[in-house]
Amino acid sequence: MPAARESLLDAAYAALMRRPWSAVRMVDVAVSAGVSRQTLYNEFGSKDGLARALVRREADGYLAGVERALGSAAGPRDRLTATAEWTAGAARENVLVRAMLTGCWTERLPAPPLAPVPSCTAVPAQRRADGPLPTPRDFVRMVRDRAVTVLAGPGASPADTAELLRTCELVVRLALSCVAAPPGEGGMAELVRAVLPRHLV
Repeated sequence: MPAARESLLDAAYAALMRRPWSAVRMVDVAVSAGVSRQTLYNEFGSKDGLARALVRREADGYLAGVERALGSAAGPRDRLTATAEWTAGAARENVLVRAMLTGCWTERLPAPPLAPVPSCTAVPAQRRADGPLPTPRDFVRMVRDRAVTVLAGPGASPADTAELLRTCELVVRLALSCVAAPPGEGGMAELVRAVLPRHLV
């Protein structure tokens, strides 16, 4: 992603932390990023395009964190715990991630339609942002399926894979419940342990 685009997205996110999206002005985003307003419009087309790109970037960042969590530890329990902790932590710390994972978009936030929008830009990153944005159900499915791929290993039977699908989905949904009601110290590991089949513990 070109440096100017990334700087503009950083500036837009910083502006969103200070004021509602409806009060964020394109000219202020451009000035904060140190680029011309024309560059901003060339990259995103409009304020709606900027909102879609910002939401897409935060979605990609969350999913990259899931990949790191799944690759960070040795055993299934530790990998799923790390994924659950990342999910709950990212949703608590990033208002856009929280909105995407829960579907609860407040009036302070941009709320781009999740359906694709017509795109006439030549900027590949913006064409991707103009495509469909993930729903909360999509995120649950993506994280669940990625966890199953990492944990199933070669030669897993269909029955084992089906059980793992249920377990991984339950862990993701547990993590989302912890956004509203965080467990105490070490509580996430205990929750994950409670839902894992005995052979995975």
